[in-house]
Amino acid sequence: MINYLKKDNDFNYIEAGEGQPIIVLHGLMGTLSNFDDVLKHFSTKNYRIIMPSLPVYDLPLLKTNVKNLAKYIKKFIEYKQLNDVILMGNSLGGHIALYYSKTYPEDVKALVLTGSSGLYEKSLGDTYPKRGNYEYIKQKTEEVFFDPKVASKEVIDEVFETVNNRSKTIKVLAIAKSAIRHNMAKDLPKMKMPVCVIWGKNDIVTPPIVGEEFHRLLPNSDLYWIDNCGHVAMMECPDEFNRILEEWLTKRKL
Repeated sequence: MINYLKKDNDFNYIEAGEGQPIIVLHGLMGTLSNFDDVLKHFSTKNYRIIMPSLPVYDLPLLKTNVKNLAKYIKKFIEYKQLNDVILMGNSLGGHIALYYSKTYPEDVKALVLTGSSGLYEKSLGDTYPKRGNYEYIKQKTEEVFFDPKVASKEVIDEVFETVNNRSKTIKVLAIAKSAIRHNMAKDLPKMKMPVCVIWGKNDIVTPPIVGEEFHRLLPNSDLYWIDNCGHVAMMECPDEFNRILEEWLTKRKL
């Protein structure tokens, strides 16, 4: 399946399928292609999959934060005239989905979180002095996955380019600080919508204890584990991820 990036009213996104809208939010170092298998699977099953490209590197520095990215998604959802959406997010994308749900709960029918930030995460950018060292970036990128082979040269090259671009590096650090400031622990118990928490048992960026804490704090959540899987479950173990999610959507009648 070939899906083209649509450029529409300052929004860049991929869209496929018809039915219940699912808005998919990528991570800080992630791309829309991380969700290729989600798009292919669910766009043929009465779901309308919409994947906006987050303007992480395009916002003014002072507006580069979780709050303003959630506002951007609000504008996108209004532009697309959507309601009762399911928000799905990985890493930073999960954090944005949570902040959105806190701020605009009337828009959100359900949440899907995988390797989400919002409580605790170990940033890829913990130590930037070595950013010019390709082997170091390769090692840090491979650590995101249980199977390092999932980190293709294309993926590594993209991360390497990002952390060696001074402007992008500043934005990455701004987002990382914003994520710490916008800790969601006190807000989660107030979120009543159904939440599917899918976690890699070998995630070292947001370790398993983080998934357990999301499940404990979110009053209407279900927690699922994927063995031999790291931080980007929908990319590393797509078949298992899609099976779990499809069963959950059916169970919850979504």
